[in-house]
Amino acid sequence: MKAVVIRTFGDPDGLEVVDVPVPVPAPGQVRIATEAIGVGGVDAVIRRGTLASYGFREGHLLGSEVAGRVAAVGEGVDASWIGRRVWAFTGLSGGYAEQAVAAVEDVLALPGGLSGADAVTLGGSGVVAHFALERARFTSGETVLVRGAAGSIGITAVQLAARGGASAVAVTTSSAERGARLRDLGATHVLDRSGEGGPEAPAGFDVVIDVVGGPRLPLFLDKLNPNGRYVAVGVVDGQPPADFGMRLMDAFRRSLSFATFSSDTVPGPDRQAVRSSQFADAARGGLRTVVHEVLPLDQAALAHRAMDAGKVFGRVVLAP
Repeated sequence: MKAVVIRTFGDPDGLEVVDVPVPVPAPGQVRIATEAIGVGGVDAVIRRGTLASYGFREGHLLGSEVAGRVAAVGEGVDASWIGRRVWAFTGLSGGYAEQAVAAVEDVLALPGGLSGADAVTLGGSGVVAHFALERARFTSGETVLVRGAAGSIGITAVQLAARGGASAVAVTTSSAERGARLRDLGATHVLDRSGEGGPEAPAGFDVVIDVVGGPRLPLFLDKLNPNGRYVAVGVVDGQPPADFGMRLMDAFRRSLSFATFSSDTVPGPDRQAVRSSQFADAARGGLRTVVHEVLPLDQAALAHRAMDAGKVFGRVVLAP
């Protein structure tokens, strides 16, 4: 079968389409014939080699979420899964392929009316957005800033904050056109990438959800209101400065909080319950997904180039 691996770390040209054996589901696993494969920010971070210290090596088969039909099951898995349309989390590898395996507890049947592309756009990102706002102790009436709102996590966070009664939902983005699209999704204020938005923008925020990280992170810590909470859910722009915590200590009397958040720390049944609810909501037309583009699997490098260039609004999806 066809799959996409990292031949060499670095730019997207290091991705390679290869032939690999069809995976055999181990006990407790299912094998899925993929119809849609999500291309996420974590894939780009792994591809660049940023996480090599965590054990990622060249030759790694990228991809963490897929949608498709169950083609086979491993020992101990109910055979009634075969033929069902599902979303699945494959871990941090194995998704960029015509067939993928996943633990059955990380598989969720898709409701009618939800496409595979929509499922991989919402499946991982929606859970992150939901629990990040929960980690930030967000409540109705508070002001929220979503930094890096043009990706699938940010787009979902904007909608959830607006629906949760935020008094203001500000976003950072790179263009007026993207800002207009985010306003349509619930944003009330549009800031540039440095956090400037003119005199009408809130002076401070109770909650910041940050997908970006990178060298400008300390500037956004400064935008927290007293008792403000900052939750970092990604580092698509790289790690923040090593001394960024000094900003918190310098503002000691404002009682600011900083946290990182990974959905890996949420119990699996809780993740699946939120995901199931969000899938049903999206199938009804409530929670909106934004698919930037659907590309063939063998054009994964093109998808990564678009992400690196900041051209993606929503999520790029690969289709075998």
